[in-house]
Amino acid sequence: MQKKNYSYIGIAFIILVFGIIFIPRIVDKVSKGETVEKDRMNIVGKERNKKLLYLKIDGKARSVPEFLFTNQDNLKISNIDFRGKVTVVEFFFTTCPTICPVMNNNMRTLDDEFNERDDFAIASFTIDPETDTPKVLKEYTERYGVKSLNWHFLTGDLEKIHKLSNEGFNIFTGINPEVAGGFEHQGYFALVDKNGFIRSRKDNHGNPKIYYQGTDMKEVEMLKEDIKNLLEE
Repeated sequence: MQKKNYSYIGIAFIILVFGIIFIPRIVDKVSKGETVEKDRMNIVGKERNKKLLYLKIDGKARSVPEFLFTNQDNLKISNIDFRGKVTVVEFFFTTCPTICPVMNNNMRTLDDEFNERDDFAIASFTIDPETDTPKVLKEYTERYGVKSLNWHFLTGDLEKIHKLSNEGFNIFTGINPEVAGGFEHQGYFALVDKNGFIRSRKDNHGNPKIYYQGTDMKEVEMLKEDIKNLLEE
């Protein structure tokens, strides 16, 4: 009986030592969110957020169609020139009195962030090519302090540009004399990967977000994160 009592005392002593040494550490880890399971879930979550979705039409990933337009330096620029680059696309016009100035001020923050990278580009298509000649677009770039040689302001045939917008990107543009500036358009930025596919993060329902609102700086900050993710692919 005496030996049995000693064994109970020994077990109790071990439990007491374990509690003194390890329980404060466990409590500290829990309070800091450092438990193993939580770390594992955080890593999985971060990896899942990095994987951007494809815009799919009829089950097929949508890629940017072929185009050939002229930029602000009178150079011919095609969709091929953007291959190997993560590209942000917008549709605008220089005399727009409403959302375009906000969009391009926000777009300039992307230019400030990524202008030194050869694998990043911006394509700004004018939906009023009759007004927006290469000369006008060049003056516009100077007004906005464009730094990157890879930010192309593109002009060309009106019907082809509007077709690229409405059918190629599913971003609405149209002529409407009743609205300010004479043109209607959505203030979206589209994100295109290095292989020419339209990509985006998930929305709250797990579907592709598809576009980023170019007039909303919070959305532009999301876009910055997603550009970085694509640059790493």
